[in-house]
Amino acid sequence: MPTAGVLTSSLPPAGFLAYASILLALCFLLIFFLAPRYGQSNILVYLTICSVIGAFSVSSVKGLGIAIKGFFAGQPVLQHPLTWILVITLVASITTQINYLNKSLDIFNTSLVFPIYYVLFTTIVIATSIILFKEWVTMTVVDIIGTVCGFLTIILGVFLLHISHDNFSSLKDQVASNVKYFSLGKYLDLEKSPKFFEP
Repeated sequence: MPTAGVLTSSLPPAGFLAYASILLALCFLLIFFLAPRYGQSNILVYLTICSVIGAFSVSSVKGLGIAIKGFFAGQPVLQHPLTWILVITLVASITTQINYLNKSLDIFNTSLVFPIYYVLFTTIVIATSIILFKEWVTMTVVDIIGTVCGFLTIILGVFLLHISHDNFSSLKDQVASNVKYFSLGKYLDLEKSPKFFEP
């Protein structure tokens, strides 16, 4: 039966620490430098924060799942420091994730937020799973190719959705401008035209 010690024994410490350090540095850069300047105008800032933080939340949930299995098997997982580290990490990451996701939903269109967030979140979680849990070791070449192709299809769909939304917005503004112009022109023509029905 796997225990919480699997998390530490299944990964070279240097590899995990390097990966976690890069993610934390990216989080601090986004939260304290980029978010105050570009968070209100660029949809990728808040969503990247949510996605990077989401890597910690997913890893924590999976680790706690292993710890819960060990707990019901009678193993002293509550005495393992890693269990409580995972709990604290999960609470902090979910709180931060929800905060910035709500900020993004308040500013940007929902039809853009969720697809882009899904792509970023899935990309980082897959990378985390490869490094931390080595889940792709047991997959065949066909499974790997199918997974990559499916993921690229989702990315292409999100890209097309983003492009079509921008084109629709510009087209809508142009149509509104033309309608306003022709309505004003029609009004001016009526003002200048002779009044045949005056008494």
